[in-house]
Amino acid sequence: MSTVNINLSKKMFNDVYLQHDLLHDESRYMVLMGGGGSGKSVFATQKIIYRLLREKGHRVLVLRKVAKTLRESVFTELKRSIYNWGLEKLFTIPTGQSSDLYMRVANGNQILFAGLDDVEKLKSISGVTMIWAEEASELEPEDFRQLDIRLRGKTAHYKQMIITFNPISVTHWLKSEFFDRDKEGAFTLHTTYKDNKFLDEENIKVLEGFKDTDPYFYSVYALGEWGVIGKTIFNAQIVTARIAALRKRKELKKGYFTFKYANPVTRDKIIDSSIQWVDDEGGYITIYDDVKERVPYVIGGDTSGDGSDYFTASVLDNTNGKQVAVFHNQLDEDLYTEQMYCMGKYFNYALIGIEANFSTYPIKSLDRLGYRNQYVRESIDTYTGAVQKKYGFRTDRASRPVIIANLVKIVREQPELINDIPTLDEMLTFVRNEKGKAEAQEGKHDDLIICLAVAHHIREQHDMKIAAPTVVHHELPFAFRNDLDNNDGGYVEW
Repeated sequence: MSTVNINLSKKMFNDVYLQHDLLHDESRYMVLMGGGGSGKSVFATQKIIYRLLREKGHRVLVLRKVAKTLRESVFTELKRSIYNWGLEKLFTIPTGQSSDLYMRVANGNQILFAGLDDVEKLKSISGVTMIWAEEASELEPEDFRQLDIRLRGKTAHYKQMIITFNPISVTHWLKSEFFDRDKEGAFTLHTTYKDNKFLDEENIKVLEGFKDTDPYFYSVYALGEWGVIGKTIFNAQIVTARIAALRKRKELKKGYFTFKYANPVTRDKIIDSSIQWVDDEGGYITIYDDVKERVPYVIGGDTSGDGSDYFTASVLDNTNGKQVAVFHNQLDEDLYTEQMYCMGKYFNYALIGIEANFSTYPIKSLDRLGYRNQYVRESIDTYTGAVQKKYGFRTDRASRPVIIANLVKIVREQPELINDIPTLDEMLTFVRNEKGKAEAQEGKHDDLIICLAVAHHIREQHDMKIAAPTVVHHELPFAFRNDLDNNDGGYVEW
């Protein structure tokens, strides 16, 4: 077979996909999430056609949940891209509404179409080298597992599953599978209509019109943010809008602290001068705004317990309540305490308030290490009636609703104070149960919410103004006097 030279201009593609070099990306899972009109499905067709023209030995499986939706969606989309590129002579494409759904390339490559509801047809398809799952939010986790199993065996070129979808619910399995953790072999990209240079003005006006008529719909459908099904404690519209605003912002740095003990055996004192920040993309501390001289900071902490899997902390600039850093990891208590100590010292000897419900180990350990700037709560001794002062914040039936209500007010009135998307994500699954208690939905977490709520609550125990600069007094080499004093001593006049 003779070689055909085809020139594809970069102008044929939306820039966002070329910026990430997705035409050549070899990740096993390419997950393209976005709002309506973002161009993600068009790029999926472009990537498939590009590979079919360059590589031989392909059997591409294109699917949706229901077979009858294939012809008017993915089949038509692929056909349109082929014709737009003037490649129709290289493809065999059946015509007519009753024709079979398949495509063949002149070099022998094939595109097969199937619905997940057509079990028998799926069983008959083998030797798949590439999969495109369109509207993947329609799929169940088991559907994905079965598709993943099918994409196996030795092939001449890399195997890839392209997953495209509009996000529906923040509780959807796709979020936990690909976005709540770094899944090995997965590349994820979030796009909106603003990334699609080919979208016409009329469609843009329709999408942007929702800003005024239905802001929540605009956030979910146009901006491609995760939606909420059911009633949340926090205003879902405000939370999703804040998430959308933070999408393009990168954290300042991620990492953790290293340090040395004065005595490695007793481990009762950390050498403050040895504390150093280590940049690490996989680090469990995220800093959004770095420490500033003389600025007071507070840190609210939530320990793992009561079904919670994470130790968390949120750092606030206490002059304005702005969230500047977050700790989130599954460490042991002693390691968590060490990082809290270092983080407190790093942020100008911050006031630390750690929740004391399930374990007082971190609080007592900080005290043992000499960290005295901790939140102090008052309690009544049930025997003597005397007022007792203790370190740490106690979350109970009285205090929990108070700190949550305060955080709800902050989100409603000052959402710009929150800079951490994972914290905002938790707010979208924080609901009121049948007994009226505010808590995370089943299978979700509220650790980041609680530590942020605690941080805001303890602010009043710390300075809220920038400290005055330290004035250093130096002794003069000789004495001065003013002109009101007599000059008997021979001082210099001024």
